[in-house]
Amino acid sequence: MAEHLLFEIGLEEVPARFVRQAAGQLKDIVEKWLDESRIAHGAVRSFATPRRLAVLAEDVADRQADLTQETKGPALSIARDEQGNWTKAALGFAKSQGVDPAELTVRDVGGTPYVFAVKKGAGEKTEALLPRAAGEWIRAMSFPKNMRWGRHDVKFIRPIRWLVFLYGDRVVPLEVAGVSSGRMTRGHRFLGGEAELARASEYADALRGQYVLADPKERKRAILDQIGRLSREKGWTIAVQEDLLEEVLFLVEYPTVLYGSFDPAFLAIPQDVLITSMREHQRYFPVFDGNGRLLPHFVTVRNGDDRSLELVARGNEKVLRARLTDARFFYEEDKKLSIDRALGKLESIVFHEDLGTVGDKVRRIRTLAGRLAERAGIGGEEKRHIDRAAHICKFDLVTQMVYEFPELQGIMGEEYARLQGEPEPVCRAVNEHYRPRHAGDGPPEGLVGAVVGLADKMDTIAAFFSIGIVPTGSQDPYALRRQAAGIVQTLIRHGLKLHLDDLFRLSLGVLRDSRGLKRDEADILRDLRDFFALRVRNVLSDKVRHDVAEAVMEGGVFASPVPSVIRRAEALEAFLAADGAKAAVDAFNRVCNLAVKAESDELDERMLAEPAERELYKQWQQLHIIYGGHLDEGREAQALDALAGLRDAVNRFFDAVLVMAEDPAVRRARLALISRIARDIRRFADFSRLVK
Repeated sequence: MAEHLLFEIGLEEVPARFVRQAAGQLKDIVEKWLDESRIAHGAVRSFATPRRLAVLAEDVADRQADLTQETKGPALSIARDEQGNWTKAALGFAKSQGVDPAELTVRDVGGTPYVFAVKKGAGEKTEALLPRAAGEWIRAMSFPKNMRWGRHDVKFIRPIRWLVFLYGDRVVPLEVAGVSSGRMTRGHRFLGGEAELARASEYADALRGQYVLADPKERKRAILDQIGRLSREKGWTIAVQEDLLEEVLFLVEYPTVLYGSFDPAFLAIPQDVLITSMREHQRYFPVFDGNGRLLPHFVTVRNGDDRSLELVARGNEKVLRARLTDARFFYEEDKKLSIDRALGKLESIVFHEDLGTVGDKVRRIRTLAGRLAERAGIGGEEKRHIDRAAHICKFDLVTQMVYEFPELQGIMGEEYARLQGEPEPVCRAVNEHYRPRHAGDGPPEGLVGAVVGLADKMDTIAAFFSIGIVPTGSQDPYALRRQAAGIVQTLIRHGLKLHLDDLFRLSLGVLRDSRGLKRDEADILRDLRDFFALRVRNVLSDKVRHDVAEAVMEGGVFASPVPSVIRRAEALEAFLAADGAKAAVDAFNRVCNLAVKAESDELDERMLAEPAERELYKQWQQLHIIYGGHLDEGREAQALDALAGLRDAVNRFFDAVLVMAEDPAVRRARLALISRIARDIRRFADFSRLVK
């Protein structure tokens, strides 16, 4: 017989940001236990609200599958003597496995007979295994923050208040932190009551009757359906951002959507301020008209039914009015603050105790941005805009609005810079240089913001690496991985002819001049290269197959512009699909394998007397210039085609001459020629990394 298994942990309200991860963790733990315990089961469903984590496993078998375990022992040749009796080796093996020697069997493995011990055991009843297992499930769960309560030694995300543990219609006995399992679950804190479950399969329906939608998918559908209905009725566009929806989803158990309004006079405040105030403080969804203009309305989700909605809306309107009044005050006060005065205040804000103030950082950004602009060949007005944007890029950090809403940094800087008459590219750069701010966000759109953003992010990474703060494992408190990925994205997006080594050395030079370096520069450079290599590899892995990415990575990613690295990979993958690619790759690898024997690439061409080697030398001389020009000008596909043109000459060379000639002078000349060709080949990729 198979029955449904229900395990519910009732809790005090869990912070919304922890609920989904906790629910998924419990589901995985229970499902893994069932599988490892050899207990057959059907679908395993997860339920979660702010007050409960639950798992319902369908059609759980009433006992474990019987166990048959086979263990290979010694070969038969040493397990039996000439009389056919078991030897000490066989007897010792039987004893170690806990079986009678008479129960040993013989089976062939790869044509050789071996002795096997076969152990069989009857599976235990599921109900007998569950009580101890559930305690292990709870102890196996981990959270960013744990609590202990009363005199109990149990640690959990929040205190446990009830437990439901049913196998079919029977309660599985369990006690955790003074709470005993039963069949009584609890509904909505205000609208519902307790519900006694006759069977595990009644769980979702019973809670629905007590104003709890326990399935997050069902709650999400209810929220989106109600928002969609309201949007159609009012002709509004209701902006539903996934992260806010996710938070609201785990703040409520029985969602009801409602709307409210605010004084249109508040629309004089920048739109981003209004949206952020509604989102961050009140968890409201903003409302727009068909042209994308913000309307003086908001949409929210209450944890309850549709009774007294007008009263609830008025309460929300009152709270929002106070928030927006504060925002308007901050905005008006900030407009009185000049940029120069704001910059002066940055001198008193500590960036990091070992790296100085934000003012110090801004000076480093400005210097580095100027050097990057020069290296990238940017001049004229754009360079002047880069200098100004780098100088003022952090001034809004001292404004009251950014103090209240840190996520508005840059956004308010752009607004305030525009109000004070800064050039438009500078205003946009003050905002854009933070991009990408999060997963899914893109790099800066404008060149000014791109260069300032590169300088800002590169200074941050180099500065922390210089004092020994290098991300390891999952630890990355300063989001250095995200910033490195942003640098790579920005270089690709704008096609900047900046090598990663340019960024590393220039940023370390600025640090050395301003503060000195606390670590050896060679060690910092090594760490930076290792760190950024992973970011580039991630980008390549999304664009080309794995072996192509590895071949190009081995060809070098630090002495070439990142966009060139990407184009090399794409060109190589396309090249490999063409006829003759394998023969060319074989020729490249033959050259590179032999080139390692060369002591130098100093070539005495007088020693090249054979027609095949003179032909190869002549072709390489012509190709070297053409090939290098293609790479320097960003024509990677043409460069690879030109390189492949050496294939026949290379093959004739190897067929006609003995590279390792007895005459040392001839041998050196031939190896030097091979070495020069190999250097050009490796400049594109390490072709030996390709899967044949």
